[in-house]
Amino acid sequence: MKKLLLSVTAAALLFGIAAPTHAASNKQDIEVLWNAKKISFPDAKPFQDGSDRVMVPIRFVSEALGAKVGWNKSGGKLSVSIQNDKHTVNMTVGQKTATIDGQTKTYDTQILLKQNRTFVPLRLVSEGLGQPVEWDKLSRWVWIGSKDVTTLDKSGLKPVSLDPYRKWFTDKPYLLENMEEKPYEKAIIFKKSDLPATFVRDIYSVELYTDPKTTNMYLKVRAKTTSGAGNLYYLTKKKDIRYRNPMDSMTVNNGDGTKYCFYPIWSSADKMLHGIVDHKNLTIQDIEYIGFDEASEDYIPLMINPWKGN
Repeated sequence: MKKLLLSVTAAALLFGIAAPTHAASNKQDIEVLWNAKKISFPDAKPFQDGSDRVMVPIRFVSEALGAKVGWNKSGGKLSVSIQNDKHTVNMTVGQKTATIDGQTKTYDTQILLKQNRTFVPLRLVSEGLGQPVEWDKLSRWVWIGSKDVTTLDKSGLKPVSLDPYRKWFTDKPYLLENMEEKPYEKAIIFKKSDLPATFVRDIYSVELYTDPKTTNMYLKVRAKTTSGAGNLYYLTKKKDIRYRNPMDSMTVNNGDGTKYCFYPIWSSADKMLHGIVDHKNLTIQDIEYIGFDEASEDYIPLMINPWKGN
């Protein structure tokens, strides 16, 4: 009940804040996900060419999918072969064609060598390795295989004791209880790069957004949801918690089952509800962790703030 009252009251206090109806995103790096987990690229990164075609380094993608990659240089030409248990692909750098299981396929951009890595058009991955591939232009992600997002613990992150983090919850002990009012004993500490992950809903990404009209800063959360991304709270360097509701007036329906939800960094609710006089002085650098309220029955997910100051 305390959480409900806090959410409703804070939302009412924030309702009148001017905000844009949508958010423009800066171009960011392209990520490739295999079965909803990001593939690591130690050097050469995926990119879009001059025709906006997504190009991916074939070795890292193929090996993540369990395929073997081979190279052969003859007559000044570099040939590349990819093979898994079902498919064989042969291609030559500088050409727009590839032979897939004995059939020639033509693409609208060349296979090329860049930073000593062979880059191929995204469609070749789909046709050559027999996997569904989808370009997600909002997050600039390449989804390969399943889009079923898993929980943080099933992705390999281990829950840890909540004891080192309890000091932040002194004034808000109710946040230490799950939806069934049972106490949490564990937390999972994760990074922004560990997303996407599923809590009560799938959380795809957390980014910073500055309103060009007001210069107010927000967290922009992309979630797969029919309602919203839920509520957040900030564990600050001031050793307190600042609770945040999404700004309903700013929510953007992306038309693909996901929404952008926006959370203010500073909020008038901090003063009105909690008596924090210098509430406007809270900056993104003052936040240590970003908590997702009632996001799991078993643990509290705490994301390390990648924008915090030293």
